[in-house]
Amino acid sequence: MGVIVLGLMLLSLTIWLGLLCFWGQFWRVDQQLEIGETQLKSLPVVCAVVPARNEADLISTSLRSLLLQDYPGSFNVFLVDDRSTDRTANFAEGVAHAVGKPQQLHIISGVSLPPGWSGKLWAVEQGINSASLFAPDYFLLTDADIEHDPGNLRRLVAKAVQEDLDLVSVMVRLRCESFWEKLLIPAFVFFFQKLYPFCWVNNPNNPTAAAAGGSILIAREALERIGGIQVIRQALIDDCALAQAIKRSGGVGDNTTSPIRSQGRIWLGLSTLTCSLRPYDSLVTIWDMVARTAYTQLNYSPLLLVGTLVGMPLIYLAPPLCVILGAVWSNWAIAFTGLLGWLLMSLAYYPTIRFYKCSPWLAFSLPAIAFLYTLMTLDSALRHWQGRGGAWKGRVYPSSDNL
Repeated sequence: MGVIVLGLMLLSLTIWLGLLCFWGQFWRVDQQLEIGETQLKSLPVVCAVVPARNEADLISTSLRSLLLQDYPGSFNVFLVDDRSTDRTANFAEGVAHAVGKPQQLHIISGVSLPPGWSGKLWAVEQGINSASLFAPDYFLLTDADIEHDPGNLRRLVAKAVQEDLDLVSVMVRLRCESFWEKLLIPAFVFFFQKLYPFCWVNNPNNPTAAAAGGSILIAREALERIGGIQVIRQALIDDCALAQAIKRSGGVGDNTTSPIRSQGRIWLGLSTLTCSLRPYDSLVTIWDMVARTAYTQLNYSPLLLVGTLVGMPLIYLAPPLCVILGAVWSNWAIAFTGLLGWLLMSLAYYPTIRFYKCSPWLAFSLPAIAFLYTLMTLDSALRHWQGRGGAWKGRVYPSSDNL
């Protein structure tokens, strides 16, 4: 038994060494929008599109932050009221008048959801169609629960223009205040970066593509090149689906001397200043957030689900269990190997813990957190098989996805 346990632990340790050495430096948190120059050499026309469904509690703060952006160019906000029943549109109109910018806000009453569309993307499509009358150079696709730093748009545009990018996205700072948020939210970001290492995403020669839906700046030309939002109209993980479509599309630069590109250019990073207002102050709310799309992330594949249910314990649970078993059996080779694996994963997790200003000791809790996320993934598959997958804002979507 000891030989088998030691073999499994050596396999786990080898996996961690491989991840740390060869998996896109996924633990890094230095890809941040607020780092670097933000001088604007031009002032492109920008239109923000905000899908909102029953967001009366958050829309006042979110919309105020958008209307008070310090961007010096032409900027209009198109809020699509997705058949809300809580007077979301009324609150939005009140905010625009309160900050003295009613002419900058355009409220669109969403029409019925047609077959084959997710609710959010149908709302985005309606917003883009209306905003197109302003002939924008860029669309800012953002959610109704995001509080934007005053300089967020200016930095996004500067990043896109200076580096000739088709899409710039930031994973906004998620709320991390309650016990469950501190325990599980940094890990959500960590696992996302492990799936989509930002260094790979931002490398035009690497096919890995991802984005964060809370804040996406996309060039109109790039969106038209892929055929518009309708090409991802059924995607539940719509931000990553959009990034993949853009990166695969190729294109040319902003001037006639730019060579034709084999892939679209995208950038994804973190933000320290723009943040999500959405509270996840209980295990249930975080569980539902993850379970909504976890099985979608596995492409609804039972084989990938089995691999996840086997791989997660091997990678995350084996090290601390081997420390315990090694100590009980007085087998110090097993205990030391397990401790080394535990330290490696904790060191990988520590930068994210520090980014979210949580206790350093939480870095050692990753095995327990990974166990919870594994259960969430299993629950996501069960919900899908029961016809309850993808539920959001009172809607349940079918399993087809463009990922």
